[in-house]
Amino acid sequence: MKTLKALAEIPEARRTVDVKHVIGQGAEYLLRHRLFKRSHNLSQVIKPKWTRFGFPLMWDTDALEMAGLLTRLGYRDSRMQEAIDLILSKQDKQGRWTLEETFNGRFLVDIEQKGKPSKWVTLNALRVLKNYANILNL
Repeated sequence: MKTLKALAEIPEARRTVDVKHVIGQGAEYLLRHRLFKRSHNLSQVIKPKWTRFGFPLMWDTDALEMAGLLTRLGYRDSRMQEAIDLILSKQDKQGRWTLEETFNGRFLVDIEQKGKPSKWVTLNALRVLKNYANILNL
């Protein structure tokens, strides 16, 4: 995931054939797993932590970050729908998302408060949903 995220930072016009190939393979891998499911059993989540959204993620990841990367790369695939539905299911009545995972206590200063609405998670969720809608031309 993090390698794919780094490669996505290369401007599209400057990506070599090999970089484009690796991005395509990485995206297909995520899609095959519906972003957070086991490929051999799509009813099982690979890591339950991936269904809980956090910020910052550091070396870890979650379904929100994966969906963000794929939508930023322009992917529109029915295999992303479970992740999009997961994101939508976590939105509160005020249109915000909660910080569910955190590295608080490991930094000098805590970033937001676990279990409370998160500006960062909300920003990331709204970006994913906007990019997904734009890809779908909604």
